Amino acid sequence: MKGLVEVVARSLVDDPAPVDVTVAGTEAEPIFRLKVGKDDLGKVIGKKGRTAKAFRTLLAAAASKQNLKPNLEILEPERPRHDDPEDGSDSEGTDGNEPNADTASPDNS
Repeated sequence: MKGLVEVVARSLVDDPAPVDVTVAGTEAEPIFRLKVGKDDLGKVIGKKGRTAKAFRTLLAAAASKQNLKPNLEILEPERPRHDDPEDGSDSEGTDGNEPNADTASPDNS
């Protein structure tokens, strides 16, 4: 089954070199985790997920003779981590919900 996932994925993408398939889960319910290059992710998913749905249907049809219930996970390519202190998150400062002493006025009735 892993070979089927690899063959189909390599035929869909422009660059077959970064295609990687790992298997997890149980023997009866395998999980195939597919990684492709960042430029080829859209080719494996397709418009509105149609290619991915067809891929999963093909996998399920091939697995049905073996009484397997496979799952295909299409993983996003890993992005480089940024250790940028100016990432826009500010842990210090106010959140705008503190009461303002100037707005509280005594009642002069």
